[in-house]
Amino acid sequence: MPGGYILCGTPRSGSTLLCGLLTATGRMGAPDSFFRRQILTWWAQEWGLPEAPTQAARGIDAAYLAAAIREGKAGTPLFGLRLMQENLVDLCGALGRLHPEAASDRARLETAFSPLLFIHLSRADKVAQAVSRVRAEQTGLWHVAPDGTEVERLAPPQPPHYDFARLQREVTALVQAEAAWQEWFEAEGIAPLRIGYEALSADPAAALRLICAALDVTPPAAEAIRPGVARLADGLSAAWIERYRAEAAG
Repeated sequence: MPGGYILCGTPRSGSTLLCGLLTATGRMGAPDSFFRRQILTWWAQEWGLPEAPTQAARGIDAAYLAAAIREGKAGTPLFGLRLMQENLVDLCGALGRLHPEAASDRARLETAFSPLLFIHLSRADKVAQAVSRVRAEQTGLWHVAPDGTEVERLAPPQPPHYDFARLQREVTALVQAEAAWQEWFEAEGIAPLRIGYEALSADPAAALRLICAALDVTPPAAEAIRPGVARLADGLSAAWIERYRAEAAG
C-alpha cells in the first residue's frame, strides 16, 4: 500500500480545499506546498533549519527533506504533498542529487517519500480557472471560509479589472501545465487517481471517500466533513468568462 500521496495540480484547481479535507481527517497527513520555490526559505525558517534555502532545488538538502516529511505526515502514517507542475522539475532535480541511484523521477520520489499514490487534480474549464487566478492576484484575496471571512490574503485589497491579454496568457499556461502533467504521468508509468475540480467542489465528501479508498483509510462520517474554504466565483467572474470567450472567438 502507498505510504503517502502527492496532489499533482495547477493553481486554482481546488487543492487548498482538498488539502484541508485530508488534513482534517487526522489520519492522512497534512499536505502542503513544501517544495514551492517561492516559499522554501519560509518553510526552512518555520522548521528552524540552520540554513535557509536560497536557490530553488539547490536549497533542498537532506535536512530540508526530512523536515518536509515530518510536516507532511503530521504524526500520521501517511505523507501528503501538494505539488504544482511548475515545481516538479526542481523537486525531482533535488531528489536526483540526494538519491543518484534512482533512475527515474518516480523512483526518486518514492525513494524519498515511500510508495506513493499520485492524485491528479484538474479543472476542466481553463477559462474559469484563469479568471479565478487573475482575480486573486489582482485583489490579493485567495481564499475565504464558508462564512465569508478571509482565510488567505497575500496583498492589500485592490479592485479587480478585466485584462484579456493577462487572461489569455494564463489560459495558455494552464493548458500547457496540464499537458505536461499528462506527458509526465505517461513517461513515468503512472496511472493517477483523477479528481476533477468540478466534482470536488460539488461533492467534497465523495472525492475524499475516493482517496480514502485508494489509501485504505476509513473515511470520516459524512457529517464530520466540513470544507474549510468556499468558492469565490460570482457574477463578475461569470461576466469575465463570457467576455473572454467572446473576444477569444474573435
